[in-house]
Amino acid sequence: MHISYNKLWKMLIDKNMTQMELKDAAHVSAASIAKLGKGANITTDVLLKICETLNCHIEDILETVDD
Repeated sequence: MHISYNKLWKMLIDKNMTQMELKDAAHVSAASIAKLGKGANITTDVLLKICETLNCHIEDILETVDD
């Protein structure tokens, strides 16, 4: 099982927002955005900053997927 951030990418498209605009608005690092793009582990602090910026809940930006 792994975590997928596809919901986040779809939300950004719906909001007409780029990953770099999210990085700047949420005050997270480019490395964190890169990790999200690779589906790598990311801290909950970063996820919460993104949720606050996008005015959503954590389940709105990620999901678990069976391997």
